[in-house]
Amino acid sequence: MSYVIAPALQSAIYQYLSNDSILQADLHGALYDAIPPATPPATYVLIGAEEAFDRSDKTGHGAEHRLVISVLTNATGFLAAKHVAARICELLDAPALTLARGRLVALWFDRAEARKIEGDQTRRIDLRFRARVEDD
Repeated sequence: MSYVIAPALQSAIYQYLSNDSILQADLHGALYDAIPPATPPATYVLIGAEEAFDRSDKTGHGAEHRLVISVLTNATGFLAAKHVAARICELLDAPALTLARGRLVALWFDRAEARKIEGDQTRRIDLRFRARVEDD
C-alpha cells in the first residue's frame, strides 16, 4: 500500500468536521489544512501532519494513517481550545466517513498534547488519531 488514500481521508475528515453545526458555531468556519494567511482567527483548527504505514495483508491493500488535528487559540487560558478539541474527539469517535477512494476501517483517538507556545500568547492542542484504511 502507498499514500494513495491520504487525500480522500483528509477530505472526508474535513467535510465531516465542516458539517457539524456545533463545531462551526465555535470556529466560525475556521477549519484549515494550512496556517491561515495574514492574521489568523482567534481560534482555529488545522488539519496537519500525518504519517502513513503499510498495513497490507493477504486479504488486500491497507494503511494506517497517524493524523494530527490541532486547535490553536489566542484566548486567555485553554478552556476555549479544550471545548473545540472535545467536540472534535466526540465527532471522530465513531464517524460515518465516506471516502472518495477506499474505505475507513476504523478511527481511534491516540493522545492529545496541550501547550502554550513560548514567546507567544497562542495555546495549542494537538489531537492525534490513528486511521486504518483499505483500498478497494
